[in-house]
Amino acid sequence: MTRRVSLTILLTSALCLLPSALRGPARLLAQAASAPRRIVSVVPAVTEMLFAIGAGDSVIGVSTYDHYPKEVETRTRVGALIDPDFERIISLKPDLIVVYGTQGDLITRLDNAHVPMFRYQHAGLADITATLRSIGARVGHATAANAEADRIERDLADIKRRVSSEPRPRTLLVFGREAGAIRGVYASAGIGFLHDMLAVAGGDDVFGDVKRQSVQASSEQILARAPEVIIEIRTDAGFTASGAADEMKVWRALPGIPAVKSNRLIMLTDPMLAIPGPRVSEATRVIAKALHPGAFR
Repeated sequence: MTRRVSLTILLTSALCLLPSALRGPARLLAQAASAPRRIVSVVPAVTEMLFAIGAGDSVIGVSTYDHYPKEVETRTRVGALIDPDFERIISLKPDLIVVYGTQGDLITRLDNAHVPMFRYQHAGLADITATLRSIGARVGHATAANAEADRIERDLADIKRRVSSEPRPRTLLVFGREAGAIRGVYASAGIGFLHDMLAVAGGDDVFGDVKRQSVQASSEQILARAPEVIIEIRTDAGFTASGAADEMKVWRALPGIPAVKSNRLIMLTDPMLAIPGPRVSEATRVIAKALHPGAFR
């Protein structure tokens, strides 16, 4: 399994295993009297949102896994989902910190320190635009946030319209596995942003009936699901075109799969595919073009 994919999509997937009462759009834990001017975010998707709506100048700290936009490289790193650096966060004197809703220990410590928080809970595509609107209102950029959310929704609607008359292939969407082998395969299931992106892009998720964000699928399960297309998302730094070709050859070990028989094996490597943020409609378009290139000519 690739490191970046496993530490972004897999950790994000864990959020969707919470009880349904805790899932959904981002929620506010506390609200400052005025728009914050010193923001720390340990959530890459929300970091991207803040920059997209014009609040980037107020972002002073970001997570280990923030790499977009390029301005984040100049911000202080404060850890991530499983290893937030509380002391470093406090040293930055933030007036708002964006945290995952599952970071119970960090939330308690920040609450005791009277630091205002924006608590992030993630599920599907609809939650991305809901979170964008919520964070925009929280940081005083509601107009820009609403416009950005509207743009994403328009783009997604356009993609859906373009592929509406195309056949919907049964698709296995893989976001992690052991290099050079069909082992440790992690695939999209029936909940979450990857599943929703695939649906908008014109594919039917072969594990769509499994009401989780991801499944660890065996070769036997994949054979039984008989995908007509296999899409792999690989966002490793330094992953090359030749490496992609070699990795896709691994699927030849399962010649009984329709996707292997017809050679409908697709490797996608753009890092934005792993981040449920403001570039999600662009990422969905990448998947749609891979599935239905004729619909975008």
